[in-house]
Amino acid sequence: QVQLVESGGGLVQAGGSLRLSCAASGRTFSSYAMGWFRQGPGKEREFVAAVSWSGGTTSYADSVKGRFTISRDNLKNTVYLQMNSLKPEDTAVYYCARHRNLWYSGDLKVANEYDYWGQGTQVTVSS
Repeated sequence: QVQLVESGGGLVQAGGSLRLSCAASGRTFSSYAMGWFRQGPGKEREFVAAVSWSGGTTSYADSVKGRFTISRDNLKNTVYLQMNSLKPEDTAVYYCARHRNLWYSGDLKVANEYDYWGQGTQVTVSS
């Protein structure tokens, strides 16, 4: 069983920064792509960013491109989301997730292709 635990959320003013972390259990972390998704109030869950199993390929939603950076440390079984220039519309619960396919290198934006999810961490950006 894989467990994902997010941390690093909080309240920040517009223009500020936060770094989210997602610690994963298990010994196969480095074999799977990882993603970040978010769900704002009254909104559906949406893709934010993803990183391939090797860390060599990243993918971002247009709304966060240039502001957010996803990275991973396979020795620490952790994936990160550095969020800069935060906007009130970034307010949401942020979830990390593990892609269901081993060594997958295709489209990482599809939520139902992720099989393990964390409990989420709240990010609130005040104007």
